[in-house]
Amino acid sequence: MPRSNTTNLEHLANHIRQAIFIYEVGAKQFTFLNPAFEETFNITKGTAIDAGSLLKMIHPQDRKYVLEAYQRLLNEGESSEIEFRFTLPGHEERWVCLTHFLLGDLPDKQRITGYVEDITASKHYNDYLKKFANKKDSVLHILAHDLAGPLAMIQSLSGALAEEAKPYGSPALDKLIDLIERTSEHGITLIDDLTNHEFLETTGVDIIKRRANIAARIEEVMEQYQHSERKIAKTFRFVSASRDVYIKFDDLKLMQAINNLISNAIKFTPEGGTITVTLEEKKETVLIKVKDNGVGIPRKYHATLFDKFTNARRPGLEGEPSTGLGMSIIRTIVEWHKGRIWFESEERKGTTFYIELPRE
Repeated sequence: MPRSNTTNLEHLANHIRQAIFIYEVGAKQFTFLNPAFEETFNITKGTAIDAGSLLKMIHPQDRKYVLEAYQRLLNEGESSEIEFRFTLPGHEERWVCLTHFLLGDLPDKQRITGYVEDITASKHYNDYLKKFANKKDSVLHILAHDLAGPLAMIQSLSGALAEEAKPYGSPALDKLIDLIERTSEHGITLIDDLTNHEFLETTGVDIIKRRANIAARIEEVMEQYQHSERKIAKTFRFVSASRDVYIKFDDLKLMQAINNLISNAIKFTPEGGTITVTLEEKKETVLIKVKDNGVGIPRKYHATLFDKFTNARRPGLEGEPSTGLGMSIIRTIVEWHKGRIWFESEERKGTTFYIELPRE
């Protein structure tokens, strides 16, 4: 490259806001760091910096993830984007997004170049929004259960009342009872439409997977159900060996899927029952279990449960409606994450759903 072009590129790199670097793989040294890089990592200008000293700044829980991404880049030569945390002097934790590229074909001539963006503010902001979006979904399911049950009971009682009122032959009374039945039915339909609309919208939005703490997300969802244990008359438990389990996932979509599994467990678990969500870490995957000790799924529905508009749909124990779409969408969301979902169920003993996702 002509010297003038190199000078122009250096001038651009030195004045751009993104942190830019060049790393010599063989020498294990950085040969170029622009001022934005030094500012991002709080490095004194002119200080010699190597990979080892930067690695020590990376959050202990993220080091393995960063090293695996580095090894993939050397082995496969594929550029990628990774997010991780690092700790500045004074214990200030920051989030960065690193985009890196491998240059050179010969091992002793390879270079890694790329840029780093400080995403701490946007990360915290998005986490805040998603946290309350997940809470909103949980509250919506809780309200749907609280309202659908009583309305279904009113609808059922109005039918019985209509039979009792027949001997009186009163048009006014019959009209009043009919109004009660139609109003309760409309209320049930409205609740069902609202919850289904929230879930169906999920399939119309592109999946965006980001590295996040799935244990914290599930715990936030479970806290909402635990706060409502007295109203729902069921016990909710969350079990995880670690409070920090980082994987790449779309937390809005995946949490909606988990919320719907919990909501289904509520529908088919009698009062006094227990619903347990468990998170297990494996070498290359994480396993999420949603278990209840409810009425179970009849064997005749097992083969078609995940079908769209499945014949396995049935009202909940308190008359909560079902469209038969939920399980199909849940499976779609899991497959978008390159995961798999299955279940085990026995009538009168309960059901356990399993979601296994790659750690990536």
